[in-house]
Amino acid sequence: MNAPFSIWAQRNRWIWSAIGVLLLWLLLSVVTNRFSLSSLSGIVLSASFLTIVGIGQMFVVTTGRGNIDLSVASVITLSAFVALLTIKGQDANLVVGVLAAILLGLAVGVLNSLLVVGLRIPAIIATLATGYVLATATLLSNKAIAGFAVSPALKYLASGRIEGVPIMAIIAILGVAATSLVLRYTVFGQLLSAVGQNRAAARLAGIRNGPVIASAFIISSVLASLNGLLLGAYIGGAFLEMGQPYLLQSIAAVVLGGTLIFGGSATAVGTLFASILLILIVTTMQIVGLPPGAQDIVQGIVVIFVLALAGRQALAPRSSAEPASDQNSSAALAKDGSP
Repeated sequence: MNAPFSIWAQRNRWIWSAIGVLLLWLLLSVVTNRFSLSSLSGIVLSASFLTIVGIGQMFVVTTGRGNIDLSVASVITLSAFVALLTIKGQDANLVVGVLAAILLGLAVGVLNSLLVVGLRIPAIIATLATGYVLATATLLSNKAIAGFAVSPALKYLASGRIEGVPIMAIIAILGVAATSLVLRYTVFGQLLSAVGQNRAAARLAGIRNGPVIASAFIISSVLASLNGLLLGAYIGGAFLEMGQPYLLQSIAAVVLGGTLIFGGSATAVGTLFASILLILIVTTMQIVGLPPGAQDIVQGIVVIFVLALAGRQALAPRSSAEPASDQNSSAALAKDGSP
């Protein structure tokens, strides 16, 4: 591998997941003799839901210190039930349903922020506890559901196509483009990167770490809630644990796409390609005929491998460039105290 490409690839880490998508798609095309652009569009449709959750997870991961939002699965499931209860299959109630989903996401995001930033509880523990609380609320919602009815407009948005292109894919691509602009050209994007790279240095630079971290958790919860709204419309209802597959997959999509697991650097484009790659992997296992249990094992191995590889890559540059200023700012870090 020549030096210019190596340097370019380090700055554009999404290229590896993009290459993976291309290679796996070509392999499936040769093996099945029936894979085409139309069949790939179906995979992109499924990956679009994962991309929306993955973007939210990406914001949390970028804040650093191993922060991960484990409540997204419960948010997705509860949001689908809330949509059924509020919209009741009528387009006239669609605005109310969307507002309910947004408010749910905001409430969960604020709760996670209070636990992580306010009470300084580790993010993994705080969001896991929040997920358990939401699971109880989902059980209560499940008992209140009289039947399944989906708004026609929402159904079209979740599963419709324009000129053969899934509307959800368009939404996901627009979301990725908007996120890329935010990360690259806005003050919030720069603050997020600075906090993720070194919170002590960010604090010394006058950055308030707490609000930045809280914003990431709120964005994650709102996107997960909106995804649950759309996912419920796509499958035509809601059921318990429907958001569970998105938990590990959202983390894998973020890291596999090139976002550093220790924070400070994110790529929305990589999250999109990694989401497509993960759906392709699942599709491959289904074509091979692996039972669901074996598929879960393979996905778990992929997640572990990706996280281990990302951890090794992230530790190398950080350990070799342990800044002296980091040691000198230990007092500021202690004062910061945010997880």
